[in-house]
Parts: sequence; C-alpha cells; structure tokens
Amino acid sequence: MRLIKTLTVLAAVLAALASCAPKQEAPKSDAVLENILARKSVRSYTDQKLTKDQIETMLKAGMAAPSGMDVRPWSFVVLQDPAKYEGIFGEGNFNLRMYKNAAAVIVVCADTTVTRTPRDGGDPVTTPNGIWRDDMGAVTENILLAAESMGLGGCWTACYPYKDRYMPVKNALHLPATVVPYCVVPVGVPGGDEKPKDKWDPTRIHYEIW
Repeated sequence: MRLIKTLTVLAAVLAALASCAPKQEAPKSDAVLENILARKSVRSYTDQKLTKDQIETMLKAGMAAPSGMDVRPWSFVVLQDPAKYEGIFGEGNFNLRMYKNAAAVIVVCADTTVTRTPRDGGDPVTTPNGIWRDDMGAVTENILLAAESMGLGGCWTACYPYKDRYMPVKNALHLPATVVPYCVVPVGVPGGDEKPKDKWDPTRIHYEIW
C-alpha cells in the first residue's frame, strides 16, 4: 500500500515538472517555410488600425532584402488618409476601393539611378541602375511576408511601368525626378477568408538540362 502511495506521489511530481518545462519550439526553418507557404493576397480588411510599430516592422523587413551591389534603392511613402487617395491614385484606378478599405497603403518607391565614386577615384558619378527592379521585387515580397507573420494581410498591386498609374502617384507625392513608385501595397487586418494557393508544380523543375 505504501509503495502504491509513493508511486502515485512520484507520478504527480513528474507530471507537475513536465507541465513547467519549457515547450519545444518549432525549428526556425519550419516557421519560415510555414510563413512563406501561408502568404496570400488579401484584398479586404477590417476597420482595425495599425500601430506605428507594426508598419515599421514591415518596412524593416523590406529593407532587409538583398540589393545588387548593396545600392539599396528603396524608399517608402506610408499613406493612412483615404480622403486623399483619389487625388493620389486617380479616380479611375480600379484598386482605389481596396486602398480605401486598408488600414494603410505603402507606396514602394525606387531610385532608378546610382551615385558612386569611380574605382580609380574622382568625383561621384550618377548613372542608371539597371537592376533596381530586381531589388524592389525582393523588398515587396519581404513586406508581404512580414505582414503574414504578424497576422496581417497585404496585396501587391502594380504601378510601374504603367505610365497612367505611376505618373499620377509620382506627381501627387512629389517624388524626386529619378524616383518612381514601383508598386502599391495596401495592408491591414484581413477581413475575409482568403486562403493561400498551392502553386507547387514539379513539371516546372528541370535537373541538369531542360
């Protein structure tokens, strides 16, 4: 009888210790992959506002993107006043309703030039940056992944190189001459039930040769 009581007490102690032990977190690689595969385009949002920290976290993720020759051509304009959107994007912009519904709209901008000192010395020289669009694609994807990881949603909407879309934005926001609005990303708390698409297609993969 005493042995049974002892074993019962021991089992209770072990159970208590187990409940207090730190839970094993999923490996970082799993968390990253889950976030990537969970990302989806969110086009409807609740009326919940975003904090400055939430917005800056997304932009910090954007600025962590790779950049050719470390030029970092990106800049951002954050908009949160829907009353101004028609004047910025134009009344005919078919994304206008989505923008107005979002908690914030991030205009992802890029400097299309690069200024650097020649390798052999001398004054800095400004030349076209032929790979700025590659950088900006990475920036935008990072913003969307950050939004997903925070329980938020966003949508990549095209701007450049469609002149009828990017020129009104460029003019309204007083962007410098060499800077263009690459894309527009509305973000907010998802208001719908959008699901990620399964885009896995092994027929697109070729090994060694096409």
